[in-house]
Amino acid sequence: MKRTPLYDVHVGLGARMIGFGGWEMPVSYTDIVEEHLAVRSKAGLFDLSHMGEIEISGTGALELIQRLTTNDASKLAPGQVQYSLMLYPDGGIVDDLLVYRFAGHYMLVVNASNTGKDFEWIREHASGDVAVRDVSHETALVAIQGPFSESILQRVTDFDLSSLGYYRFAEASISVLDGKARRACVISRTGYTGEDGFEIYIDRNYAREAWETLLETGKPEGLVPVGLGARDSLRLEAAYSLYGHEINEETLPYEAGLGWVVKVDKGDFVGREALLKAKERGLVRKLVGLELVERGVPRAGFKIVKGAEEVGYLTSGTFSPSLQKGIGLGYVSTQEARPGNELAVMIRNKPVGAKVVKTPFVESHVKK
Repeated sequence: MKRTPLYDVHVGLGARMIGFGGWEMPVSYTDIVEEHLAVRSKAGLFDLSHMGEIEISGTGALELIQRLTTNDASKLAPGQVQYSLMLYPDGGIVDDLLVYRFAGHYMLVVNASNTGKDFEWIREHASGDVAVRDVSHETALVAIQGPFSESILQRVTDFDLSSLGYYRFAEASISVLDGKARRACVISRTGYTGEDGFEIYIDRNYAREAWETLLETGKPEGLVPVGLGARDSLRLEAAYSLYGHEINEETLPYEAGLGWVVKVDKGDFVGREALLKAKERGLVRKLVGLELVERGVPRAGFKIVKGAEEVGYLTSGTFSPSLQKGIGLGYVSTQEARPGNELAVMIRNKPVGAKVVKTPFVESHVKK
C-alpha cells in the first residue's frame, strides 16, 4: 500500500493505521469521538495527502473541463474553487471533485481511490492544445478545520486569511522551522467537516515541516491530529456525500441531491443526454437523512423498512458525537423521502425506529 509523506509522523504519534483506497492512513490517534468533538469545538489537523491532484493546462483546458464536468467552469475566476462531478455517458458518476482555477492552468482534486481511473478518463478525452499531468506524487495536502483554524494558521502565514472567502484560494507561503524558512503553498478555504477551515497544498518534501509547525502553533487552542474515523463522522453530520457510499458509477446526480452542480444549459458534456432523459422520466429513489428515534447504531448497508416492506438502504451511518443519536444517509423510494416520515432501520434483524430529516444534521459553520 502507498504511504503519505507523513506516515512516519503518524506512527510516531501512536496512530492506529488502516488501509484506505490503497493507502495506509491513520484512522485515529487517541479516540474518534474526542477527535470529532475537538474539530467541532476547537481545531483538528488532517493528513489528506492521499487525495489526487491533476493539472490541466493549454488553450484547450477549459473546453476539456467543460466537456467532462457537470458544473460550469467558465464561471470561475482565478482564485476560485468549484465542486463538480464527472459522469459516464449513462449519467453514472465517475467521481466528485474540486476544480481550482489558477491564472495559467486548472487543478482537479479527486478522490484517492479514483486518481488513476480519473487520470486515464481525462487523458482519453483530451485533444488539441491540452496537457494533463498527475501531480499527486509531488503534492502533500494537510487540512486544519474548526473554529480556531483561522487564528492558528494566521500565525504562520503573511496572507490575510480574513480576506479569503469560502471556496476561494490563494498562492501564499507559510513560515516553518521557528520562522527560519518560508515554504510556498496554496491555501484554500475548503473542507469536508462542516466547520470553517483550510486545506493547504504544499510540496511533499515540506509536508512534515508544515504539519509539525501547525501542530505546535495550535497547541494553545487545543489543536489535535485527527484521523479518518472522525473525518467520516464529521462529514456525515454535515451530510457530505462520499464516493463509494452515497455516489458511484450507478448513481445519478439528481438522486443524490447533487442537481445543484449540474448545469445542463452550459452546453454539451459527457452524461448530459442521459440526465435529461432521467429528469423527464422522474426519479424512483432519493438520498435522505435519517435520525434514529430509538437507541442503536446504523451502518452502511443496513435495510430501511416501513412496516414489513423494504423501502431502501443506508449508504452511511454512525452514532453522532454531536447529537448523541444514530444518524445515517440512505436511498429510499421517492414516496418515502418526505421529511418527518417515520421509517425503521434493520439493526441485528430488528426494526429500530427512525425518521426522515432535513440535512445537514448539524448546523454548518463554513465562512460564507
